[in-house]
Amino acid sequence: MQEQQSLLGFLSVAFLAGIANLFMPCIYPIMPMTVSFFTKQTDGSRKAMFYGFSIMFVFALIGFVTMAFGAPFLNFISTHWLPNLLFFVIFIIFGVSLLGAFEIVLPHQFVNRIDGMSESGGWLGIFFMALTLVVVSFSCTAPFVGSLLILAAQGEVWRPLWGMLAFGLPFGLVFTLLAMFPQWLKSLPKSGGWMNEMKAVMGFAEFALALKFLSNIDQAYHFNLLHRNIFLIFWIIIFGLIALYISGFIRLPKDTKVKTYHWTRITFSVLFFAFTAYLLPGVIQGKSLELLSGILPPQDNNTAIVGVPTEKLRPMPHGLSGFSDYDDALAYAKQVNKPLLLDFTGYACANCRKMEENVWVKPEVLARLKQDFVIASLYVDDKKELPINKHYKSNYDDELKTTIGDKNMDLEITRFNNNAQPYYAVVDANGKTIVNPIGFSNVEDFVKFLDEGKKK
Repeated sequence: MQEQQSLLGFLSVAFLAGIANLFMPCIYPIMPMTVSFFTKQTDGSRKAMFYGFSIMFVFALIGFVTMAFGAPFLNFISTHWLPNLLFFVIFIIFGVSLLGAFEIVLPHQFVNRIDGMSESGGWLGIFFMALTLVVVSFSCTAPFVGSLLILAAQGEVWRPLWGMLAFGLPFGLVFTLLAMFPQWLKSLPKSGGWMNEMKAVMGFAEFALALKFLSNIDQAYHFNLLHRNIFLIFWIIIFGLIALYISGFIRLPKDTKVKTYHWTRITFSVLFFAFTAYLLPGVIQGKSLELLSGILPPQDNNTAIVGVPTEKLRPMPHGLSGFSDYDDALAYAKQVNKPLLLDFTGYACANCRKMEENVWVKPEVLARLKQDFVIASLYVDDKKELPINKHYKSNYDDELKTTIGDKNMDLEITRFNNNAQPYYAVVDANGKTIVNPIGFSNVEDFVKFLDEGKKK
């Protein structure tokens, strides 16, 4: 049930991102072109619906290609330093572009060739008309498509496909209606200064999103430079600037001075000021900020274990103590005669942070974790190198495992036939699984899982 809610939340974000992109400047010129194209068509309703489905199909195709590479590729793009650094640079470039510094467009020859195919007429022409829309809108949609694919990479393999379908749905609906009812175009708001302002707001938002990619690198490679408070300070500055910009206190060169305050401007100003204020206690008081669990770097305040060297321990939230290595944790579990909770997690795993900040923090859960279990916090995207004498070739894929993350992922796959996170298993002091493992869950189910593990 919780996994379904998580997927529903992701799809809602994708759908809302699609709606937001409909108001971008590169979308508006395609609307009259759509109306002009379909006024010449017979059997307009059927072809209009085919047009809408074709738009969704093209967006879904982007997600399908990403999905086809499989879980290892998705794990690579969400945790390795190279794609994360690349996405950080891309988001900064797109953000600067949306602020009006320059315009990003695909090569005209490529766009013109696709557009020419749309003039062939018939059903094939309609499909290429849909492809033209996606290609021409590239400069506006690419940053948000990239964001969704990265979010999807942190979930199950099918998420890129579902996410892109949800993103393309508003495009399909709106352009189907335009094709069916050309007069609807007259009711749409005219392009103008408000559109430049929306671009700028999204440009600032791109800078905020870009920080997430740097944070992934920082955590996975243990640089410890972009910790939670620094991350939050950047976000407070960025969203504070957005609030001031919408309010009219900050203007860009192409903007006009704000003379009247419509209710929409006031509403969005208040919302962004409120969100900025919401972030402040995270820095000042160290509050968890549950709305952003999975986005912010985790809060690490682990407690030492008497007689255990600190280098064997993993920083954990809520004053918990956890081992970073399965073998060390198993040996300690045998020493203190307690069951061992295997916490397969990841630095780039949004649902892992949600579990820690929304489920683990509950008194009935936290008390059990502290008193009844030894915890092994096994990060599958930890890029720290294993000692050379501990490198080994996996029986699962015949690949050499050289990092802590490689070892943990291999353990999860070979022992439990699973490669998603979070994933929890309870084993006894001999390493035998004593309760059916579970993934993302609610408080009631997680308490039941822990109690069954302790009882057995």
